[in-house]
Amino acid sequence: MTANVSHKYSGHETFACRYAWLTKAVTAVTAEPDLLTAKREDDAMAELGVGKNMVRSIRFWAEAGGVIQPCENGHEVTEFGQKLFGGQMSGYDPYLEDIQTLWLIHWRLATNKEHLVFSWDFLLNRFQEPELYSASVTRSLESALFDNKISKGSIEQLWGIFLHSYVPTRGHKGEVREDNLDCPLVELELLTPAGFVESSSYAGKPELKYAFRRGSKPEIGGGLFSYCLSEFWQNHHEEEKAIPLHLIANGYGSPGQVFKLPEDDIRTRLLGIEQASRGLFVFDDSAAIPRVRRTQSLPASLELVYE
Repeated sequence: MTANVSHKYSGHETFACRYAWLTKAVTAVTAEPDLLTAKREDDAMAELGVGKNMVRSIRFWAEAGGVIQPCENGHEVTEFGQKLFGGQMSGYDPYLEDIQTLWLIHWRLATNKEHLVFSWDFLLNRFQEPELYSASVTRSLESALFDNKISKGSIEQLWGIFLHSYVPTRGHKGEVREDNLDCPLVELELLTPAGFVESSSYAGKPELKYAFRRGSKPEIGGGLFSYCLSEFWQNHHEEEKAIPLHLIANGYGSPGQVFKLPEDDIRTRLLGIEQASRGLFVFDDSAAIPRVRRTQSLPASLELVYE
């Protein structure tokens, strides 16, 4: 589907990412680069206080989130991971207290070419149906994965993990289950209820439908938007000196697509992009085709997000 990327279809071991896991991965790899490798899973279980499947899931999400990467001795913390989770005094947000950090992790899961989670790539960048529910999503995933030997059960699991990363699981009385509170992306409220449809698995039983929250999102600041625009530029239009507004709003892997921002919100953001990006970008709104020009080399500094 996408050139020059390494899609990941499994490895999360049925677990959505949990709050402490990325910080744990950075701390563990900093101390022992080989701790999260397959040969030391038993040691990691003891040191991290989790089961073997969770050790594998921590490794999966830390790689997908771009905070660690494989190296000769096991894993190393990436520059992104060091700046974000590098400790209480040195990291920008090691405890995920800023909602912009959660949007940044969401962005990385959808755009990390070295460890791109297929369901994030497909559902955020390519899925075109207005509502998301089991039958519609699995049908689309099956079509996209026609040439891949992936079972129907595994495809349903791709949707389940994506859904439960953004929607809390509730118990019989409507309470949020404690074991699901550890999924930080729930706070983004990216998926909103959109009514019911008959379940494809259980005849006569209603199934909740969802839709992406596509309105403006003021919690995504100008610095975060500029940083992600810079990464989008570098990933897909590195040789270009200017990009039209419609690609920033609707292009594959763009901030508009990944964050589900409407085009009028994108335009408003671009009117202030020169200041928000510290002069990295300039918006030409008067051109026949509104566009953004870059004034210097990429990428932008992560400082933009947290200044």
